[in-house]
Amino acid sequence: MNTTGAPHTDPGRAVRTWRALAQGAVLLDGFHAVKHALRFGARLPVALTADRAAVLALAADLAPDVVDPLGALLVEVEEAELRTLVPRLHPTAVAALADRPSRAAHLAALARLPRTSPVIVLDQPRNLGNAGAVIRLAAGFGATGVVTTGTLDPWHPTVVRGGAGLHFATAVERVDEVAELPAGPLFALDAEGEDLRDVTLPDDAVLAFGSERTGLSAPLRARADRLLSLPMNPRVSSYNLATSVAMTLFHWSTRSVRKTT
Repeated sequence: MNTTGAPHTDPGRAVRTWRALAQGAVLLDGFHAVKHALRFGARLPVALTADRAAVLALAADLAPDVVDPLGALLVEVEEAELRTLVPRLHPTAVAALADRPSRAAHLAALARLPRTSPVIVLDQPRNLGNAGAVIRLAAGFGATGVVTTGTLDPWHPTVVRGGAGLHFATAVERVDEVAELPAGPLFALDAEGEDLRDVTLPDDAVLAFGSERTGLSAPLRARADRLLSLPMNPRVSSYNLATSVAMTLFHWSTRSVRKTT
């Protein structure tokens, strides 16, 4: 697996490569983000660390499968220099830049039918960390992808950090309009909907979640085929967005058409 293309021994050259590519690349901040990007085939032109031996020892302990590609890529630089490139340096003191996947390829994957797993829609999300957590969940459950509406960039560095680099394990994109969402029966989570536990979610479902503050937008609500609700103590106002997605994906995974036919 050749996912590299950077100088591996010259710190000065590696830093210059970083500065030249940083504007358009995906920032992978921390060991787990770098590990997952390597596992899922991302191309990493450069990776830097303040302690190469420690990072490779961590890889040997937690992810032996990435030791070789990471070792071929990783360049050690002074921590002070690294902090000028990554202002919020992860405690593991490693960061990398990755090429962003093709938007056209992701949109094609999201649109392809039949699907064997749902698409998650975050309708006008606001919290970057929550969006990252949802992408991590989608990767874990093998969802086809995550689509956001609104202004939040799902490839923002904070979202990628929250997703632990698992953007590369699924298709992650933003669309401008609800009309651009992938085809498929759209199930939207809403307090007024029918109980999720009484519904079998098909594998080609589009599962939509509004923001915790404002709920579903009017265009998405109008597009929905069915509204579903999660079981909840009536004195509790809402679940965290990622918790709602996790509950819904778990329900799909245990009761989907694929599992019962």
